Amino acid sequence: MKSMAINDTSLPGLSTLRRSELETLYRVGDILSRSLDFRHTSLEVLRALDELAGMSRSMVCVLDPETGDLVVNTVSVEDDGERGAHAAIRYQSGEGLLGLIIEEQRTIALARSGDDPRFLNRLGLYDRRLPFIAAPISLGGKLRGVLAVQPNTPDDGLLEERTRFVEMVAKLIGQSVRVSLDNEQEKKSLAEERDSLRRTVRHQYGFDNIIGHSAAMRRVFDQVRMVSRWNTTVLLRGETGTGKELIANAIHYHSPRSSASYVRLNCASLPENLLESELFGHEKGAFTGAVASRRGRFETADGGTLFLDEIGEISPAFQAKLLRVLQEGELERVGGSRTLKVDVRVIAATHRDLEAAVDSGDFREDLYYRLNVMPILLPPLRERPEDVPEIARFLASRLGELQGRRLSLSDAAIRRLTQYAWPGNVRELENCLERAAVMSESGNIEADLIHVDRQRDYDATAAPPASAAFSAAPAASGAAADNDLGERARVIAALEQAGWVQARAARLLGMTPRQIAYRILTLNIEVRKI
Repeated sequence: MKSMAINDTSLPGLSTLRRSELETLYRVGDILSRSLDFRHTSLEVLRALDELAGMSRSMVCVLDPETGDLVVNTVSVEDDGERGAHAAIRYQSGEGLLGLIIEEQRTIALARSGDDPRFLNRLGLYDRRLPFIAAPISLGGKLRGVLAVQPNTPDDGLLEERTRFVEMVAKLIGQSVRVSLDNEQEKKSLAEERDSLRRTVRHQYGFDNIIGHSAAMRRVFDQVRMVSRWNTTVLLRGETGTGKELIANAIHYHSPRSSASYVRLNCASLPENLLESELFGHEKGAFTGAVASRRGRFETADGGTLFLDEIGEISPAFQAKLLRVLQEGELERVGGSRTLKVDVRVIAATHRDLEAAVDSGDFREDLYYRLNVMPILLPPLRERPEDVPEIARFLASRLGELQGRRLSLSDAAIRRLTQYAWPGNVRELENCLERAAVMSESGNIEADLIHVDRQRDYDATAAPPASAAFSAAPAASGAAADNDLGERARVIAALEQAGWVQARAARLLGMTPRQIAYRILTLNIEVRKI
């Protein structure tokens, strides 16, 4: 009889009800297709039920996979203050009408909600004189939640029709739940992968992986720890192969910008015209081959860190363009007229004597001061021979992983490695060990397999040879030490004769005050006060 009553289109209000239901279903489908935020879309669905279907009291509950309880997710009449209170309401299996749905996974429809003693109305939302419909939200045959609604008018004989309509809405919500759950799971997986990669990268570029326990390296680590906390520009100085890039990595990954982009560029690897495009980007048609606009390294590093290696190799013309970005945080793409703002922390590195380059006019003085805010000098390997054994064992271990076998160094090999001054620093040491590893059949590297450049083979206790600048410097008054003394000894001798007045010592050595100040810094000379 009920089915006959519902199929009888002459029943008062049925045609109007079905039209409103059809319009509501269309609106619900449109809402669910626009967003993957389940809370937002479910609230919009409840509002559509209120506006179009005459069901102003409604809620969506979701199943907690850990406890199996139904938790209130969305309520049609809630405000921001009530949302937290509603979210704390739970229904356990068998508890009230909603708990019954957990057990039986079937729709419940009441002509008068107050007639059933199992009706709890914990939210105080429903009118006990009006009908109540609760339909399970299922996915793949498993209960995922419940859609509970209440028509705004007493039962008019169309409860079964309304029940079928609510079940259709619940099925549509179930599809949204599936997509939303998949999206949330993907987000969770990506977040876990991101966090794992960050932990790996932070460990890989941590101080524990930069080998060195000498006093010189401990000073470097202390400086890096201090400067990492701030956005100060850093200038890493030192010979080729001293590990400037490793230190730059450590600064970024231990800074507040560690979660943002870290972009690297070797300034010596590109000609000036390509360097400008690479750093600043270019607009479409800016030059032949520019078929599309392209972001530069500065834009890519916005909010993060940009490491500029070999900064001393850029031309004076390009230095002026780089200075503007460092001072103002503004740039223009090649071929463009629009000014772009960027927030980038710059770490620069060089092995050149920038003070001499400034004096000769090859490097802008204003750019020098802009870069040299926080200089960190990396000592060459010959000045920290106590670190050589540990570095050599680490490199041998890494080479062994690449070769798929275990490599070891004999005590005699370690002694031989320690006695050499390594003018090529760690890079030369690594090449030497790789050559020895290839020649070792057993995997044990003996001293006779350690081959170094005999022309450069000198004892680590000896001072490094004088630089080209010192060799060319005229001995103005004969006060400069003789050519057999090392660079450090010559500078100290000049300072001694000049009464430790740097400007006077610079004249004795044929240098500028800036050059001798740099020599004192790089040679770790303690200045005396007389």
